[in-house]
Amino acid sequence: MTKLLERAFDEVSKLPEIEQNAFAKWVIEELETERKWEKAFAGSEDILDRLADEALAAHKQGKTKPLSIEKL
Repeated sequence: MTKLLERAFDEVSKLPEIEQNAFAKWVIEELETERKWEKAFAGSEDILDRLADEALAAHKQGKTKPLSIEKL
């Protein structure tokens, strides 16, 4: 465990039990969400590569234009 993580857990351990549980639940949910995103992106890597290649090709062919925030 890193020193920073140890420090964070030390600070959380000083909180009331209900707040410790809320923090623990939040951390677990964040980790689960991160794993889901990693899995989703891992499965779409080929698609994202193809879309990026298509976008670059379109740009090289002059088929794109700069994004204008004012026109959104």
